[in-house]
Amino acid sequence: MRAIADPFTVSAPAGARIRDRLRVTAADTEVLRLVGEHLGHHQRADLATRIGIGQVRAGQNQRAERKKRLTAVSSSRWAGAMTRASEDQYQLSLRCLYDKQTSLRRAAHVIEMRLAVPCGQRSGKTRGYANQAERWSKQRRLAVLRSRLTRIEARLESGRPGIVAGGRRLAKARNSLGSSGLTDTQWRQRWDSARLFLTADGESGAPYGNYTITVAPDTGLVSIVLPEPLRHLANAPRGRYRLSCAVGFSHRRDDWSDRITAHRAVRYRIAHDAVRDRWYLDASWATDTAALPTPEELRAMGARMLGVDLNADHLAAHVLDPHGNPVGEPLTLPIAVDGPASGRDGLLRAAITELIRIAKQHQCAGITIENLGFGNARATGRETMGRGGRGKRFRRTVAHIPTARFRERLRSMAFHAGLVVIAVDPAYTSVWGERYWKAPLQQNNRNNRQVTVTRHHGAAVAIGRRALGYRARRRPGVTAHDRRIVTRRATGQAVLPPRARGTASPPRTASTPLEGGETRPRRGDQLALFPDPEDRSRGHQATTRPGRDSSANSGRHRQMRLQDNCLRLTEGSP
Repeated sequence: MRAIADPFTVSAPAGARIRDRLRVTAADTEVLRLVGEHLGHHQRADLATRIGIGQVRAGQNQRAERKKRLTAVSSSRWAGAMTRASEDQYQLSLRCLYDKQTSLRRAAHVIEMRLAVPCGQRSGKTRGYANQAERWSKQRRLAVLRSRLTRIEARLESGRPGIVAGGRRLAKARNSLGSSGLTDTQWRQRWDSARLFLTADGESGAPYGNYTITVAPDTGLVSIVLPEPLRHLANAPRGRYRLSCAVGFSHRRDDWSDRITAHRAVRYRIAHDAVRDRWYLDASWATDTAALPTPEELRAMGARMLGVDLNADHLAAHVLDPHGNPVGEPLTLPIAVDGPASGRDGLLRAAITELIRIAKQHQCAGITIENLGFGNARATGRETMGRGGRGKRFRRTVAHIPTARFRERLRSMAFHAGLVVIAVDPAYTSVWGERYWKAPLQQNNRNNRQVTVTRHHGAAVAIGRRALGYRARRRPGVTAHDRRIVTRRATGQAVLPPRARGTASPPRTASTPLEGGETRPRRGDQLALFPDPEDRSRGHQATTRPGRDSSANSGRHRQMRLQDNCLRLTEGSP
């Protein structure tokens, strides 16, 4: 069993981003499209120049020279935004190449290990392939992986990653318009909209935080600085174009208003959704670093936690008290994995909103999740996650779990709600949750038939206990649920009851303890309709019949009782 990593507090979001719709007119649309196409053309040319320079240090990327050339066809601030976007895109592509290289190496290594073992045999923990046909297909798969790895390593060595301005998926859809359900006109509209560039970096001290794209705080009117070749389209002083619509930013409007009123930097981006033919304005800014409490500080505070187990189609949650005991009923929040991405994101936000509401209702200080990534599973899933239809379904389930999106959404929403997010090691949480916590949770909720307890609820309890510093397993020595002792002993007890040092626990009896130091009750204390003539209580005398030294053992007692009965009948006769 591998070592369990310590829990840690998920850092607060480093920035904020809000969006509002621009209800532009036809004239505004024409101006925005001309400006976006002009700037997008020069930005793509600058990106090609940056890729040709290769992987160099920050001071050797020739940014000053490139910015000077771009200033002549736009403006100084537009040129700065374009060169910054080119550098960010280049560095992101390099990181993606390094991640892909690591993934291919890991997958190739696993296949090589299994190919080294003969078919149908096992060498330690490595199992060979079932037959020669599967072995041959894996050899071909290994050749494909090595070919891809060679190409990626060559790109990394030259420092020239492949970047598609507009998106690789949309570029591939051009060759298969029938299967993608798009016409040539529809594809061209989406392609041109994705290649527009209307992004302006913020600047502290500039009017309302951004001189290139400015939003007035009182009226919400948006104005942009036109590039030098398009200054003849200006309808405002100093070569600016003012849109006929206004924005309000209903979400986090106070934060945005306070920032632009103080003339702090705000970055704006104008985007076009070709599917719905809508224009949007995005505002983003960096936030101050926040110091969040650590798991040790939360334990010292005696705070409650909400353990959450993330699955492909639902969230399983349970509230835990400061001692690690489950409180209340298990919770199940459904989430959707099918359908468009925009719908899935909305349902995921709704589920996180419900989690935050439950955490506040039960006065929890934070939410505990697993530190999931599934990077290794996606790389070696074909070799380590099962074969056939069952393994394929399991791999598809793992691929559908929105780990990264859930973590980022929860981190941001919980921070603004005043909650802390604790990430724990995901090792053995589902296994131990089912083994040690599923049955106790079923016993505690047996009267509520509307609640269905699953292994995922047990995993949520294990996750919460791990964040609180307790073992995921139940405390050893706690007996199982029983009707005779349920009123005086807990079945899911997580902490020892306080007791003076040096004292021992009282003797455990089969019933209520009796006076005199006895550890087992006398049968005479029990109500019996037909008492046994023989006392089998290990020498304890029964109070319902004479002792062993009386005359009842010789049969004389029966004779005396018969005489007494005859005498009573005689006295009662007329």
